[in-house]
Amino acid sequence: MAPRLAERVLFSVCSRKFNQNFVAQLWYFVKCIYFGLSAYQIRCGYPTRILGNVLTKKYNHLNLFLFQGFRLVPFLVELRAVMDWVWTDTTLSLSDWMCVEDIYANIFIIKCSRETEKKYPQPKGQKKKKIVKYGMGGLIIFFLICIIWFPLLFISLVRSVVGVVNHPIDVTVTFKLGGYEPLFTMSVQQQSIKPFTAAEYEQLTKTFGDNAKAMQFITLYSYEDIVTAMIEGSSGSVWRISPPSRQEVVKELLGSPMDLTLRLAWTFQRDLGKGGTVEHTFGKHSIDLEPGNPVRAELASLLIGNRTEPVLVPNMFPNYMRAPNGADAKPVSQLYKDDEDDYQDITLSLMSDRTPNSSGNQEWWDIAIARCKPASCTVLPMVIFNDKVSPPSLGFLAGYGIMGLYVSVVLVIGKFVRGFFSEISHSIMFEELPCVDRILKLCTDIFLVRETGELELEEELYSKLIFLYRSPETMIKWTRDIHLKEQD
Repeated sequence: MAPRLAERVLFSVCSRKFNQNFVAQLWYFVKCIYFGLSAYQIRCGYPTRILGNVLTKKYNHLNLFLFQGFRLVPFLVELRAVMDWVWTDTTLSLSDWMCVEDIYANIFIIKCSRETEKKYPQPKGQKKKKIVKYGMGGLIIFFLICIIWFPLLFISLVRSVVGVVNHPIDVTVTFKLGGYEPLFTMSVQQQSIKPFTAAEYEQLTKTFGDNAKAMQFITLYSYEDIVTAMIEGSSGSVWRISPPSRQEVVKELLGSPMDLTLRLAWTFQRDLGKGGTVEHTFGKHSIDLEPGNPVRAELASLLIGNRTEPVLVPNMFPNYMRAPNGADAKPVSQLYKDDEDDYQDITLSLMSDRTPNSSGNQEWWDIAIARCKPASCTVLPMVIFNDKVSPPSLGFLAGYGIMGLYVSVVLVIGKFVRGFFSEISHSIMFEELPCVDRILKLCTDIFLVRETGELELEEELYSKLIFLYRSPETMIKWTRDIHLKEQD
């Protein structure tokens, strides 16, 4: 009757039968196990005394591994010890209680090691087997080498195997003269950023086929990693400069004894949702116009209105760029034989919508590749080589870089391994104990008198345990092997 009623209630609440409700079946199964164990505990009776940990009842490999796993869980040992100290009558302070627990844990581990040595004795004068040496030592060597090479291997895999291609979604180019208002600003988005084709990649390899240094760089990328940003030659914004500033520019171009800087800056933006850790990458190229440079006089004439022809600026536009994983985008120096002297020449033109009957006047700058074909003079093609970036699932590791991985992973693990292998001599007195039965019995006696309420005896036994660890001579006597003692 009760199961049917429960099923009807469950169906009215969940609108599903019990045999179709997996969560209800799982809950019912757990409750059955819970009630079965509770009934078995009531039948057997509750323990009157609890001595130590349930995992320390036997001294074998299974109990040792389970106990070590129990101690590795963060805060579990501390939480259990503090809760036992709070709800147990004792004369010990919290630090003394933790000291007894630590001694008992170490003695249990030593006891398990001694039992293992008894089961698998090692004859004297017999060298270690190769299977033991290569099995244990080989694994440690392999592990340490993997940790040392992990940052380099990880970054290499990200760039070559598991890396993804994340093309720029926005390319912005800015051209400035000194510290004045930018002459030229243009941004292109995805519709003007065209992926490379296999034919264009083949043509690129033919162009630089006689340059081994350039071919070495190009072969690092496939045509899928390369895009061409078709930047419009006309500025996307008008040149808004006040008449006093304009006169100051002309004055500085013609009469200033200081160098004047022409600066070309570019910005690439990526979609972080597709991978990578850096959204914007930047770069710039600048040339100094020293006094007497003809470009200064030609630009001044263009601003005054005495010149209508474009001004030629040599070696200004790098058309091969690299978009790396980081924030610094630079021209591909391997593709330029003379470095910056091999950059493309550009022409600057000051355009205006001035008409005889109009009162307003809007000006903007046009940039074109010098000596270009008439059909292609309206755009500035920029070929961008995109490094592979880490996928979103590995972005939290790739963001550290090689040095970050070495500091956060290799050095931390190295410090842990060094702590495991160093200072072993300091613990010989407390770990190389031939027989720990008497110390183990002393710890269980402390637990026993605590359960029976003999608190004064608990304090005396604790003082005896502390004295034992303070007296090396007494510790040697207490931990001598019984068989060796009988022989002596």
